[in-house]
Amino acid sequence: MGKIHVGILFGGRSAEHEVSLRSAQSILAALDRNRYTVTLIGIDKQGQWHRQPLLAESNLALLVDGTRPVEPLALPQAGDLDVIFPVLHGPYGEDGTVQGLLKLAGIPFVGSGVLGSAVGMDKDVMKRLLRDSGIPIGAFVTVLRSQRNRVHFPTIVEQLGLPVFIKPANLGSSVGVSKATTEAEFKQALDLAFQFDHKVLIEAFIPGREIECAVLGNDDPQASVPGEIIPQHDFYSYEAKYLDQKGALLQIPADLPPEVTAQVQRLAIQTFQVLCCSGLARVDFFVRGTQILVNEINTLPGFTTISMYPKLWEASGLGYSALIDRLIELALQNHQQDQVLRTALSPLSRDLGK
Repeated sequence: MGKIHVGILFGGRSAEHEVSLRSAQSILAALDRNRYTVTLIGIDKQGQWHRQPLLAESNLALLVDGTRPVEPLALPQAGDLDVIFPVLHGPYGEDGTVQGLLKLAGIPFVGSGVLGSAVGMDKDVMKRLLRDSGIPIGAFVTVLRSQRNRVHFPTIVEQLGLPVFIKPANLGSSVGVSKATTEAEFKQALDLAFQFDHKVLIEAFIPGREIECAVLGNDDPQASVPGEIIPQHDFYSYEAKYLDQKGALLQIPADLPPEVTAQVQRLAIQTFQVLCCSGLARVDFFVRGTQILVNEINTLPGFTTISMYPKLWEASGLGYSALIDRLIELALQNHQQDQVLRTALSPLSRDLGK
């Protein structure tokens, strides 16, 4: 067999655009050029798609800054690709929109499909599905933009206590997330969150350790060893994740009793399956003693060499380059399975249905 032609799809219109660039650079550097041919597909902040040349001197420059010419790309031009690795975080990339487009175009892609991506992105829908499946989660209240003026701080305090966390329902990387302990902070936090989404979550503060577990696979997913995030800020904010090199400490594997580790791994896989995910995801938990609560899932987690998802698999015995190979294999397997599904009834079947 010849080389597999991989398209790395990155950038995007969301507030997590810059995070995507870092992930794409790491993947590009790690792909084995003896095994793969690579095409860079950048989406700028206005939503325009560009095929971007690989620079011979480094193969790492992602040309989204306008300093060098790029080639406009129409989706049919992507038809020569064997698989696409979408390194898109947040809305317009992680939420099922791009996944639906690639499905319609018949192009295999890494990660969850339309449904898993959409419910994984929307924290309100995600939490309701988990709750109805008996998976333990924290208390929360959902507020639509139309309900903004009917949300009263004393009522929220009575329901959830203090402090509370306010976040956009459809965003990641802690963008737009605030912690509030006073009514003034609460109003400011709502104003900020509604700048990013039409739906906002208000969550109860859960004292406990922040534990994360990576999941890999399709029909028979596996869980990594858990890791622990130890924030050095007030909470694990965007600044702590990406701007402050000392914003958080990572302990991998997490120092947990064996029975708690096993339960975290079991719940990570169960969460992955309940939300109809495939390929990859990172499941985040709060752990206090033997109490374990699922916080959320991330179906396209950060993918730099120092991001939690690849580091968890590295600690589990699967290195960064081998992890990318495996994700591409899983994407191709998913696509092959889809090809055997019937999309129309035969004349005989139609007659029998009468």
